[in-house]
Amino acid sequence: MTLKFRLAASALLLCSAAFPQGSIVNAVQAAIAANDLRGAEQMARAFQSRTGPRPDLAAALSWISRAWLAARDLDRADAFATETSQMAARFLAARKLDEDPWLPTAVGAAIEVHAQVLAARGERAEALDYLRGQLAIYRSTSLVERIGKNINLLSLEGKPAPTLDIAHWVGPTPPPSLAALRGRPVLLFFWAHWCSDCKAEVPVIADLRRAFAAQKLAVLGPTRLYGYVQGGEEAPPEAEQRYIEQVRERFYAALSDIPAPLSAANFAAYGASSTPTLVLIDRAGVVRWYHPGGASEAEITSRIREMLAK
Repeated sequence: MTLKFRLAASALLLCSAAFPQGSIVNAVQAAIAANDLRGAEQMARAFQSRTGPRPDLAAALSWISRAWLAARDLDRADAFATETSQMAARFLAARKLDEDPWLPTAVGAAIEVHAQVLAARGERAEALDYLRGQLAIYRSTSLVERIGKNINLLSLEGKPAPTLDIAHWVGPTPPPSLAALRGRPVLLFFWAHWCSDCKAEVPVIADLRRAFAAQKLAVLGPTRLYGYVQGGEEAPPEAEQRYIEQVRERFYAALSDIPAPLSAANFAAYGASSTPTLVLIDRAGVVRWYHPGGASEAEITSRIREMLAK
């Protein structure tokens, strides 16, 4: 970000009489995208001096915290995570987490960054204890999957794969249990009907199925209901499930025959707060790779070959 752009963004924030919700988040994200973390900090502080604490400011600080973590400045990342938590706590004293559009982002990121800082400092056990404590606090909120993701990132590989809820599904094929797939390598591909990155992963997964057909690679595509359909329109479960079927037919034709369990419980068990989330399970039912986000065909192929070699 150029100095001219940064000054213009700061002026826009400070001259706005209404200080619209989210304006500081957008400005901070733009600065981070331009690799100007110092500029992001300056804008956040200028905004704070005019408005005082706000939930969207806490969310903006959480973005700065994540950016410093990505830059491997652990001290600065943790300091912003702590500040984010303290600011959010002021609002959580009077409202529930999910009653505000910004607090889940702020609190979830602060928890995630602090845990990752602990792990990066060699304190993995302490990080897991912290995350499990936060999971107990926020068990009835939207943060369950995000906290679970971070627990799994630190602990799931090398452990037996969590059981899948297979009582409901989309598509023509009832899903098998993981127990029924023992003796075969398994790839779980968590996806969501609104997720563009999931659609982009479809040809990769389809190619992998063909490449490892001789090894009997089983692919399952867990998904879940979110309460809405295209355009964010609220929808009851039956209508949303019909919409998911339409999305599958249009965008997932190459994977239309893979079993697709339909359950939020699976997303909670695997901490699939990011979609896609990819999980490789070996022939003995043990998780060998856990990966929130998309991955290239070359990377997944390498992981599968490494797993099969063992």
